[in-house]
Amino acid sequence: ANVDESWIDTDVDALFTKVLGRDVHVINDADAAGLAEVQYGAGKGVSGTVLVVTLGTGIGSAFIFDGKLVPNAELGHLEIDGHDAETQASAVARERLGLSWDEYSVKLQRYFSHVEFLFSPELFIVGGGISKRSKDFLPNLSLRTPIIPAELRNHAGIVGAALQAALHFKSEPVEAR
Repeated sequence: ANVDESWIDTDVDALFTKVLGRDVHVINDADAAGLAEVQYGAGKGVSGTVLVVTLGTGIGSAFIFDGKLVPNAELGHLEIDGHDAETQASAVARERLGLSWDEYSVKLQRYFSHVEFLFSPELFIVGGGISKRSKDFLPNLSLRTPIIPAELRNHAGIVGAALQAALHFKSEPVEAR
């Protein structure tokens, strides 16, 4: 959704592998954060559907079911009230619109209520840069689903990318270069 059209249908793994001369694998940043949170963080041991939502320049999302990632869920691009959700409820949207934390909570309530209606998750985990301010908005939300901040905060994506690499290369022999 936020990719230049020239990159659409590009096999990024193959392109980077060729250019760099070594095996490369990419992962969506929110997916990486989701993997980290269910392996080491707030979602560890939770069965069923866990949705990790990152609030930053946009809204990223990772859909995890019974510990397995369903890749590339773009829940920040759901249409809510005639708008792409991330244009109204991302951390950048809060700043751009000049919203107080209470006003921002109203936007998040609308977003999370809609996602909850669609997927009935067992747990929401909120990550991204704004997760360090979760006490300013999470207590204002009223959902049936528990909603908690990411334990790994804004580092979850880095941890998840390393986890994905470790899992991938564990099954392949590593050549000395």
